[in-house]
Amino acid sequence: MQKILILGAGLSASSLIKYLLEHSEQYDWKIRIGDLSVETAERKIGGHANGEAFQFDVSNQEQCYAEVEKADIVVSMLPASMHFSVAEACVKYSKNMVTASYVSKEIQGLKDEAIEKDIIILNEIGVDPGIDHMSAMKVIDKIREEGSEVIEFYSSTGGLVAPKYDNNPWNYKFTWNPRNVVLAGQGSSMFIKRGRYKYIPYNKLFDRVLRTNVLDYGEFEIYPNRDSLKYRGIYGLDDIPTMYRGTMRRPGFSKAWNVFVQLGCTDDSYVIEDSANMTYREFTNSFLRFEPNIPVEKKLADYVGIAEDSEIMYKLRWLGIFKDEVIGLNAATPAQILQHILLQKWVLDEDDKDMIAMQHRFIAKKDGKEKEITSSMVIEGSDQVHTAMSKTVGYPVAIATKLILTGKITAKGVKIPIEKAIYEPVLEELEGMGIQFIEEERDL
Repeated sequence: MQKILILGAGLSASSLIKYLLEHSEQYDWKIRIGDLSVETAERKIGGHANGEAFQFDVSNQEQCYAEVEKADIVVSMLPASMHFSVAEACVKYSKNMVTASYVSKEIQGLKDEAIEKDIIILNEIGVDPGIDHMSAMKVIDKIREEGSEVIEFYSSTGGLVAPKYDNNPWNYKFTWNPRNVVLAGQGSSMFIKRGRYKYIPYNKLFDRVLRTNVLDYGEFEIYPNRDSLKYRGIYGLDDIPTMYRGTMRRPGFSKAWNVFVQLGCTDDSYVIEDSANMTYREFTNSFLRFEPNIPVEKKLADYVGIAEDSEIMYKLRWLGIFKDEVIGLNAATPAQILQHILLQKWVLDEDDKDMIAMQHRFIAKKDGKEKEITSSMVIEGSDQVHTAMSKTVGYPVAIATKLILTGKITAKGVKIPIEKAIYEPVLEELEGMGIQFIEEERDL
């Protein structure tokens, strides 16, 4: 019997755990799930005979090492900062490891040791990063095999609410960590467009959006991610003239969100004085000039250069930022207060379902002729446990874990899923589960 150790039983682990338990009898697996909350792990197991829950604290090195030593493979679904401790233990005891998170410099530093120990530490095998890598490399490799050159590459992903449940003026609800949404985009974004390097500071980020249509789901807007340039090396496109990666939202979101950026409401670097007793209206007014005889609404509209009866102002009023209700958060930063406001309006209702949209657009050139290839994927969640986010993060991790245990993935060292031997079987199984890309081509 092979033993799978899963560390972390949060929302993104739900579909992963379900998949591995469902396949445990076929492959003779015993699955041990550790989380700070034993109750959370037990709920995910649901009484399955091949699952076992225990309380786990990654800061307890003795416990971490003991659990890893007993396992045949380790799946880390812990917060990103905690993976290195697990990876160290995996190298020490020659255990394969899988995680959905980005490769850190510390984990990359284990590359040689992992090869010496004949193990794989497979990272970035979730949705973004993960499915984005695999689906992009599938098209890139196909273009190269045809003797063509990739001269432009645009890639974007969005975690959104499914259309049937899209019932607020922002066309958005939280489908992942709210704090990450509030802080998204901070710092400068960089990409390359037709050989010219472009740098967009945070205060201009949500002014510079692209538009696209995805299958029959209509129109989306895309704001740029922080660093698109590093993906040239990852995908073997070092000399590509255009490389752009971004985040999808529905049209109109970015211009409205930009109001919070311009005000300073997304700042997480200082605490608002007496925030517990401040009202939402006072919070909003605190970023505007001192004009006690001018309504806050007019001051805000004038400050950001919009009309008081605009669609953007409607979105802002709907959130309640002008209400005289007390915030009630003690010693809170502007970003924390904004998150508190949004959590009252952007939470998924009980029956809501989320959606993941992803699209790659390539311009390929051969013999002086160009063609556009668009590869698009949309998946909706089943419920609020097996969400689209949970599926697209958890299923690739689970499939990769199975392929390593069954000897189908044999690579060693610190890896991400850009090699055909890894991405082909994972994408093939995902397609059978309804997570598939539709490709469209047209000559230019």
